[in-house]
Amino acid sequence: MRIMEASQFDGKRSVESGTREQQEAVRAILADVRKRKDEALREYTERFDRVRLETFRVSEAEFAEANEQVSPQVKAALQEAAENIRDYHSRQVRQSWFVTKESGTMLGQLIRPLQRAGLYVPGGTAAYPSSVLMNAIPAKIAGVPEVVITTPPGADGKVNPAILVAAQIAGVTEVYKVGGAQAIAALTYGTEQIKAVDKIVGPGNIFVALAKREVFGLVSIDMVAGPSEIAVLADDTANARYVAADLLSQAEHDPMSAAILVTPSRKLAEQVALEVARQLAELPRQSIAAAAIRDYGAILLVEDLDEGFAVINRIAPEHLEIMIAEPFSQLGKVQNAGAIFLGPYSSEPVGDYFAGTNHVIPTNGTARFSSPLSVDDFIKKSSVVSYSKSDLMKNGPKIVTLAEQEGLAGHGRAITERLRDFDREEQE
Repeated sequence: MRIMEASQFDGKRSVESGTREQQEAVRAILADVRKRKDEALREYTERFDRVRLETFRVSEAEFAEANEQVSPQVKAALQEAAENIRDYHSRQVRQSWFVTKESGTMLGQLIRPLQRAGLYVPGGTAAYPSSVLMNAIPAKIAGVPEVVITTPPGADGKVNPAILVAAQIAGVTEVYKVGGAQAIAALTYGTEQIKAVDKIVGPGNIFVALAKREVFGLVSIDMVAGPSEIAVLADDTANARYVAADLLSQAEHDPMSAAILVTPSRKLAEQVALEVARQLAELPRQSIAAAAIRDYGAILLVEDLDEGFAVINRIAPEHLEIMIAEPFSQLGKVQNAGAIFLGPYSSEPVGDYFAGTNHVIPTNGTARFSSPLSVDDFIKKSSVVSYSKSDLMKNGPKIVTLAEQEGLAGHGRAITERLRDFDREEQE
């Protein structure tokens, strides 16, 4: 793993936005599903997933079969993780509020859940039941009445059983065997069997990401996520084995995953470089992690922790681990990070699976302006105004002045019509 001065590190990654051919293919699929609906879904499912389906919705019998196939240990772990996720996200719930002024004017904000949310879940070897929990539970806590899943079927026409078990634990019973850009099209436009949704969340391959980008505006989306990343800020009190293991925990995701150590300790830097090499040799996903470490891994040397925090804030990492002597006392120096893990026992996978925080987190520097998936992603806010007569009499002329300044005579007239009535009432 390369060691360099932090000043030499540019920190930028070129995230794949798709080739022209991929973009055109996605647009063609979206248009086709919008026009031909279920029949187009059948054809794309047969072409890409090698199975012909007449009915896409997962049946009760398939849910029951999945429950028999998943081990009690996995089900228990998913159940406990779900409880932790519910506990954490229940604290994010917002309430509608109203305030009445002495003049009689009432202002407020009405909080309402989205009516229908769609969760895309990858299939095959990339099937992650933990993502089902992370995406579905905040939606259910927000009060979304209809949460649905689309996921590609296997060649046997079935869904990964762990996905179905996680869906049941999260309270989702509406699951459809559709994947790829065609699933995003179905969730956006609706088909005979799949109703359109208000928001689409969840990870996917480049075709899913491009499709989500294309339909944004017709529906809401969570984000167009890039490859995963981790940054570790550590001093000489950190355990080099822990640091190396945590860097590799993200490097194994994708050849474009970024794994960065920022430290003022050259001794730790050298120890971590050796540990990464040693542990990498034993990693089952060695080829993926090795490519990520080679192309997007780095150990950055800084003068002190203040410079280290400045580097971290510039990178704005998806995951940030702080392994220093007193992490809590330094937490306030973090400005940009998706999820922050403090101390030697807060390994990033704790958040990925079990602690209760969400693992859908902004990537590639977007933590500068965005946040992890939360209950807020599944609600909408409406402003409420009940203006009193006395306030309109008092402030109406000011409103007319602003309308005239902007050249919007109709706006001003809407107020002056009322003000004239007030004047007539006073004269009578």
